[in-house]
Amino acid sequence: MIFYNVTIYGAKGDGVTDDTEAIVAAIENCEAGGGGTVYIPAGTYVTGPINLRSNMTLYVDAGATVLFKDDFDSYPTVKTRWSGYECYGFSPLIFGDGLQNVTIKGEGCFDGQGEAWWKVNRRLRKGESFTTVRTKEITRLNHELIGLLNTNLVEWESQFLRPPLLQFIHCEHVKIEGITLKNSPFWNTHLVYCNDVSVHGVTFKNPSNTPNGDGFDIDSCSNVRISNCHFDVGDDCLCLKSGINEDGRRVGRPTENVTVTNCTMQRGHGGVVFGSENSGGIRNVTVSNCVFIGTDRGIRFKTNRARGGYIKNILVNNIYMEDVFCPLTINSFYRHGVDETDETINSLEAIPISEKTPIIEHVQISHVTAKNCRAAAVFIYGLPEMPVKDISISHLTIEMTNDPEEQGGEPDMVKEAIFMAGEGVFCKYVDGMVLDRVRIETRQGSAVKLENASDVEIESVTMKRVHKNTPIIQLVKVRDVSVDGRQARAMSDSYIQVDEDSKEKVLVCGDPYQISV
Repeated sequence: MIFYNVTIYGAKGDGVTDDTEAIVAAIENCEAGGGGTVYIPAGTYVTGPINLRSNMTLYVDAGATVLFKDDFDSYPTVKTRWSGYECYGFSPLIFGDGLQNVTIKGEGCFDGQGEAWWKVNRRLRKGESFTTVRTKEITRLNHELIGLLNTNLVEWESQFLRPPLLQFIHCEHVKIEGITLKNSPFWNTHLVYCNDVSVHGVTFKNPSNTPNGDGFDIDSCSNVRISNCHFDVGDDCLCLKSGINEDGRRVGRPTENVTVTNCTMQRGHGGVVFGSENSGGIRNVTVSNCVFIGTDRGIRFKTNRARGGYIKNILVNNIYMEDVFCPLTINSFYRHGVDETDETINSLEAIPISEKTPIIEHVQISHVTAKNCRAAAVFIYGLPEMPVKDISISHLTIEMTNDPEEQGGEPDMVKEAIFMAGEGVFCKYVDGMVLDRVRIETRQGSAVKLENASDVEIESVTMKRVHKNTPIIQLVKVRDVSVDGRQARAMSDSYIQVDEDSKEKVLVCGDPYQISV
């Protein structure tokens, strides 16, 4: 194995000297030699963008920190996918395009020094303006796209399109192992149009107040394995995406065949998140043996009427959560990132199905335990014209907070404002659902409330702490629902409450629902 030590090419690693030229020289010589390992020993290396090559390993040893300059115009303009759109933007700090057999590994750290980028984002959020030489160039290159989009993305008008810390695009046979990636200007690590990816033992870190500080975004990629990673970030921890709206549907490339196992997630808006940029589709994903501590949501699906696409064939099992806001959310009515002038997107009534209609189906979730949750145990909200379909939730134990001062909030961001605090499972617009061996301990309210649901099997849904004058199950505007289990048989009428219009469409313990006189 041939090593290209960056210090041989003049890198000082003293935390002061600009080592960009030395790192670039090592990479270029490695490529000229047909491949090998670019080696960064212990030290602190200040650098501009790093562009990797095929058949190359970038090895960052223990005690090494690669510190990226926060001079915005040091990062040239490149073609990328930014927040779901194919466009031009700042070069990612570590970048690879069209590569084969590329690896980043070691026990060292990449630090994106994102604070300067975050400050500009906060200024833009206040309505201030900001331009540089590079944003003017990006604006010129994106001028046709800018006129086509009506979006509420904060950076879009200024074209200050902050880069990810690490991005591979159109790459095959990618490995990322052992390293720490922190303080990214935008999303931390972003893989786009990649195939055959292995990510193992990586730490993704961003401060909790990082704007759009996702940990790891998998975007229209295939055959991805993620294992033994740790996340502590300012937005979604691990997010699966596939492009946004018309542009995502035009590309039409799904994220597919993904396994996630043995990961820990601390803080962040969501543990494992599907969407909301899912317009190319997301399918064939398994998530297992993970722990979420203090994330806002745990397993989270989010999409809306502008996205189209699908999220399907998802298996989740063996998950432990603690101090999360809402352990499981499936939301087809996600209200962010939409054209607010389009009244159909915001309508609470059914609209005609089209290529913009998102589909969520074939989801199995089992063996999940969550404790001290604050808003709702489970929140599922489909569309009136396209319910969430074929959902199985089994062996689920969720204990909500008992804190009487807990204010709760929105389990997820739907158009209809719904606030919950220490409550149970809420499902609206669902077709085909199984709840089996589910125990929910609420601070207040029923264990399960279903509204506008059909073809539902409820088996052994229980509560140990039953609230006075509160049924365990509430059913509103449902049909083809069967309910059974030990507690259902023992409690009889006090177990379930059904609205007048649904009484003839519900079976309880094998018999038509009726209230005893």
